[in-house]
Amino acid sequence: SPKVGPTLGAFEQYNRYPDPQQAELRDALSGYTGAPRDCIVAGNGSDELIDLIIRLFVGKGDKIIEPSPTFGMYGFSARLAQAEIIKVSRDTNFDLDIGKIKQAWDDKTKVVFIAHPNNPTGNPATRDQILELLKLDSIIVVDEAYHEYCGQTCIDLIDKYPNLIVLRTFSKWAGLAGLRIGLGVMNPEIAQLMMTIKPPYNMNRAAEEALKASLKDKELLLSRITPVINERERLFDLMTALPGVTPIPSAANFMMLRLPQGKGLDIFHKLASRGILTRCYDYPEMTDCIRVSIGQRWEVDGFANALNEILDRT
Repeated sequence: SPKVGPTLGAFEQYNRYPDPQQAELRDALSGYTGAPRDCIVAGNGSDELIDLIIRLFVGKGDKIIEPSPTFGMYGFSARLAQAEIIKVSRDTNFDLDIGKIKQAWDDKTKVVFIAHPNNPTGNPATRDQILELLKLDSIIVVDEAYHEYCGQTCIDLIDKYPNLIVLRTFSKWAGLAGLRIGLGVMNPEIAQLMMTIKPPYNMNRAAEEALKASLKDKELLLSRITPVINERERLFDLMTALPGVTPIPSAANFMMLRLPQGKGLDIFHKLASRGILTRCYDYPEMTDCIRVSIGQRWEVDGFANALNEILDRT
């Protein structure tokens, strides 16, 4: 938001510690999420909240389940807790395999992490899938980092399912990645426990002010989502037309592409040599796949044209 810079420049209380109880912050986030303030905890990015969830529920020898491939921070935090990470493969379209997750679950499984939409594949879970997982006797974390690009949420289920935690971030839709602003919505008893174990001053004053300024400019920020979605759909059509390229339908602000077999890494490097930086993965199930962020129209066209030229010469 253009309001963020002037707000940060005019703020005169950086010499004072932030409120450890996050009173104003939680009130603002209550208005944003529609959840009561006592169900909300703000964090130094979603990464900190993932770490706090692990600290609350997972100990040495416990297990977490993550449908693979997915966001790397779930496993990172679990490894620090000396937990066992159970990777459950997604299906050939990278959708959740609920049957496999249930088979992998046992009474040592403390947390199941679901990125919705998934990172790096971009596909969302269905509501029925999440409802089925909520029947498990574990904490179910639904990470809605790309909610604004997807439009689906599980926050309305918090009242009914005390084992549900929903994560959000201001890094994507609000453009505040460098200020590290994440939040979790959960059962108020869990929220109180998390408030007890979090660092007292985990949210800095600049992040608080930027968040509040962004929420005052929410309509402008959300209006910028539609052009991204339009370019995402246009990129899908452009990629579908390229021989040997299979785009994975995305509900996020990026798209994953399957490239011709055996040529993915070479194409990734050739794109980089042209100044086009994508993401290449070494997961076995993602061999010859790259992830590309959705940019402005000229960036999408530049990427599509470069990829087309590279494929013609490969």
